[in-house]
Amino acid sequence: MERNEHQDPQNLQNEAIVSKTVKQVHSLQLQSAIALHQQGRLAEAEAHYRAILQVQPQQVDALQLLATIAAQQQRYVEAVALFDQVLEINPLHAVAYSNRGYALRELKRYEEAVLSYNKALLLKPDYADAYYNRGITLEELMRYEEARLSYDKAITLKPDYAEAWSSRGYVLHELKRFEEAQSSFDKAFSLKPESDFLFGNMLYNKMKMCDWSDIDTHLQYLAAAIDSRKKIYAPLTLLGLLDSPSLQKASAEIFVHERYPASHALSAIQKYARHDKIRIGYFSADFKDHATAYLMAELFEQHDRSKFELIAFSFGPDTPDLLRKRAAAAFDKFIDVRTMRDDEVAQLSRKLEVDIALDLNGLTTHSRTGIFALRAAPVQVNYLGYPGTMGAEYIDYLIADETLIPKESRQYYTEKIVWLPNSYQVNDTKRVIAEKVFFREELGLPSKGFVFCCFNDSFKITPSTFDGWMRILRQVKGSVLWLLEDNATAAGNLRREAVQRGIEAERVIFAKRMPVAEHLARHRVADLFLDTLPYNAHTTASDALWAGLPVLTCIGKSFAGRVAASLLNAIHLPELITSSQAEYEAVAINLATNPEQLARLKLKLEQNRLMTPLFDTQRYARDIEAAYAEMYERHQADLPPANQNTFPSNSSGSTLVP
Repeated sequence: MERNEHQDPQNLQNEAIVSKTVKQVHSLQLQSAIALHQQGRLAEAEAHYRAILQVQPQQVDALQLLATIAAQQQRYVEAVALFDQVLEINPLHAVAYSNRGYALRELKRYEEAVLSYNKALLLKPDYADAYYNRGITLEELMRYEEARLSYDKAITLKPDYAEAWSSRGYVLHELKRFEEAQSSFDKAFSLKPESDFLFGNMLYNKMKMCDWSDIDTHLQYLAAAIDSRKKIYAPLTLLGLLDSPSLQKASAEIFVHERYPASHALSAIQKYARHDKIRIGYFSADFKDHATAYLMAELFEQHDRSKFELIAFSFGPDTPDLLRKRAAAAFDKFIDVRTMRDDEVAQLSRKLEVDIALDLNGLTTHSRTGIFALRAAPVQVNYLGYPGTMGAEYIDYLIADETLIPKESRQYYTEKIVWLPNSYQVNDTKRVIAEKVFFREELGLPSKGFVFCCFNDSFKITPSTFDGWMRILRQVKGSVLWLLEDNATAAGNLRREAVQRGIEAERVIFAKRMPVAEHLARHRVADLFLDTLPYNAHTTASDALWAGLPVLTCIGKSFAGRVAASLLNAIHLPELITSSQAEYEAVAINLATNPEQLARLKLKLEQNRLMTPLFDTQRYARDIEAAYAEMYERHQADLPPANQNTFPSNSSGSTLVP
């Protein structure tokens, strides 16, 4: 889901221009400056405002508009100072308080920004834009319910406020109130259907509810819109709908060009003198109880500290959980950069002379892609958090493996590809599986019958995947499908979809969320994990395999649709990789009706679990360190980034080629 962008500074400037005070100004010079400002000729308008202020330092409208230009040109510190001057002259200037809030938000001084908006609203209770902008700021603080209330006020004052309806939909989505979110998105779409990425948010929200109405029409429109380079769908959510590497690349390029184009605000980055240890910067919002940290925690601990210096740049919440503590303890430096601007983070990374910056978020919801657009390090890498190309010229490498990206698919990735010798996905072998033994009945499962399961997010369940599951259930008498209950609406919709396909609703059973160690333990009650396509199980596949549950997948064309196959190859279970829907269903039915064959497969998984590369974190650390070393040496030799060859699975390194 892509967040609504904050209100454009041009809109803020327009509000100031049409304010009652400005309408009453008779100064021809000010009127001329305003005309230039409206035309976007900011430098000329600024010169006029400054000339007026030379003669009339207390001319509040010229000062307010000068401050607005500073905000429009991203000179936010200067803008705040100028707005403060306005408020010294006129403490009742609601527009100045609101626009000051905007500048403070861009400086990531969110709490101060909220206070500034509050003051604007005290002075002007009918100020819809201030309510809207306050809502955006509260979103940044993840205070979603307060943000919703702010958007509600904006909409009450301005019922046709499309941006507020859209943002309200976003926060309701984050609050998992998906039906209400859909109503908001639908209203925003009816008011302003051309809004950037709005259609994508609407469709993604529907997929979270497993509401597949008009899905074929939506997908056709989506593919055509991306082909036409329309700003319609955020890249991450596209991965769950279309198994098309070419469309995924185009979507990423459109999105990055719109939101995070390469920035030259900082000087060109210089090559650092050779360091005794290669300085690795890991940048993430997810050094906490999150899938990325579940996978990576042990890698941080396994890095060879005689060769590498590790620096974490954390821009996510400072949670007190165990994974946060493990991550913080594993780094040489663990830096909380939540309140720093993108340029400040990039400058800090340069000051610390980080050699290789790894973006662990990519184009996900809480990413900070702007840091990399400014060039935080000489070498920048897309790794783990985003399963696809970022479409950004400033991201040099993408970590993958031969299963994920066959060499003939390189054309669909803007990054150079690093093919690790086994799976690209790291795992944490310290993950605890609870000792508790679950019984079927306590989990809502029947005491007898085959249990197929899938604990993937609901948006990954497409109609075609569900069709296949229902055909499997029809062929395996007494079997059930055990899914994770992401939300009650999705559960109800999936049961209805099952009935429409001739399967009793009670054969689709939903698992409630529970602590991770217990969640891993309950996998042992299931018989076979059924994967999704086009967006595979990733961390969820590792969960199942770690717990001893076989995962059956159908390999797709894109990165996200080939991850489970990558994991299965790394644990030496290629017999669970199918290449067509028909084969996928046939293997599932065969395993469910041949208990001896399934038992042999589970025994093989048990034997392979700690003897193959997938859960060998130490081996993985050496492989990725070899890749880092190659990137570093190539940069030190003044050579451009290059694709990195794969070595056989018993190799401990890799080599770069032009």
